[in-house]
Amino acid sequence: MSWRLETPRVLVVDLDGSKGSAVRAQTGSMVAYEGDVQFKNAGMGGGGGLRAAFKQRVTGESLSLMEVTGRGTVHFAVDAGYVLVLDLAGDTLKAESEGLLCLQDSLKTDVTFTGLQGASSGQGLFTTTVTGHGQVALLSLGGPPIALRVTPQTPLVVDPDAYIGAVGNLSQSFVTDVSWRNLIGESSGEAFSLRFEGQGVVYIQPEER
Repeated sequence: MSWRLETPRVLVVDLDGSKGSAVRAQTGSMVAYEGDVQFKNAGMGGGGGLRAAFKQRVTGESLSLMEVTGRGTVHFAVDAGYVLVLDLAGDTLKAESEGLLCLQDSLKTDVTFTGLQGASSGQGLFTTTVTGHGQVALLSLGGPPIALRVTPQTPLVVDPDAYIGAVGNLSQSFVTDVSWRNLIGESSGEAFSLRFEGQGVVYIQPEER
């Protein structure tokens, strides 16, 4: 199995027919394929099991994935979004569910509630986590993704509407004193920013949702 970017907006996955080459991808993201390839619904919780399915139902974090198996080459893309491929080596990726394009079937998914009910944006409140060893592809629907490193000396604050995901030993909290929101007339609900501390990388998109 190999993953590669045919263009910055198209992920190509070669399947060799082994169990280890199987992937789960966002439902409907296949744009072309060659060979003997099968597609089926990944089931409850996007393949994460009953516990993940229950959490998704309670939180509203919708993760619709399909299992892709067989032998051949598959092209994945969604709305001409930019694709970012990450290699997880026992790390935990936290991302918005709509930002997950594809992941190796060996990786596990779950849903985490991060708090702050009643905010003006739902981004960053309910997060899909991906853990294990393998490759995962994220989508940036607002331009080329930007990687920002966080260290204990340099915490990071981001706009939740620009947030894609984060990898590493990071703690997330909320900053509700966001004068920049007030400057542009944000008035519905409670405006907030996401603050990350620790060691890791946060991925954002240059165009807000």
